[in-house]
Amino acid sequence: MDIEKTSEFEKPLSDEEIKCLQLQDNRTVSNFQARMLEVNAQKHWDLFYKRNEAKFFKDRHWTTREFEELLNETDSTPRTLLEVGCGVGNFIFPLIEENSNFIVIACDLSPRAVEMVKSNSLYNAERMRAFQCDITTEGIFSEVQKASIDIATLIFVLSAIHPDKFLKTLKNVYELLKPGGILLLRDYGLYDMAQLRFKPGHKIAENFYMRQDGTRSYYFSLDHISKLLEETGFHISRNTYVHRRTVNKKENIDVPRIFVQCKATKPA
Repeated sequence: MDIEKTSEFEKPLSDEEIKCLQLQDNRTVSNFQARMLEVNAQKHWDLFYKRNEAKFFKDRHWTTREFEELLNETDSTPRTLLEVGCGVGNFIFPLIEENSNFIVIACDLSPRAVEMVKSNSLYNAERMRAFQCDITTEGIFSEVQKASIDIATLIFVLSAIHPDKFLKTLKNVYELLKPGGILLLRDYGLYDMAQLRFKPGHKIAENFYMRQDGTRSYYFSLDHISKLLEETGFHISRNTYVHRRTVNKKENIDVPRIFVQCKATKPA
């Protein structure tokens, strides 16, 4: 059973959680290792999908419930949707099954992930296009025309990018959106369970961590997300924490999670 609620306030920390965060500062990732993680980011994600294929992430059937902009509009002209960081299609394929009124453009840093998208039986080359791209670079503009996208999504994507490239990523997405176009974002929130569980030796920088497999994760406060979006030029219509608790009494599981969820618009 999944229980969700929203909040504009950060989670209060227990003494034990404060101690966990303090211990993380005792031993951090070296500057050299941090640079190598950035250089090899594509390699680490490619290896991730080689190991896990399409079995790691669950299909995201919750997106139309959380973002009404994705609901079916059968009487309107098809809208163009850009998914940044499509992985193996856990977002786009459930969406297409529910709403066929999208032309989907999907990109990912990992070539292996893109090939898995293209090999999916639901992939329709007439209405979908998937390609490998680093969204933090100008290369995206050789694949997607500026001001051509109605809706762009960043679902657990910005957190995997180096914080120095957050603004560049958002500015690129901003350029791709039509005036009045919408950005939908969901990502890891500050003091999420996963952040508190990192042991010493995994912290790269403030709220930025290395996982065991070499991929990375950042944990956002609402204030940080707000500043990034506003500096990019977006108008924010929603910015909140989503507190999710997965409870399974039979298996004695009670797992708290914290995400940030935002909707922002490029001014018309």
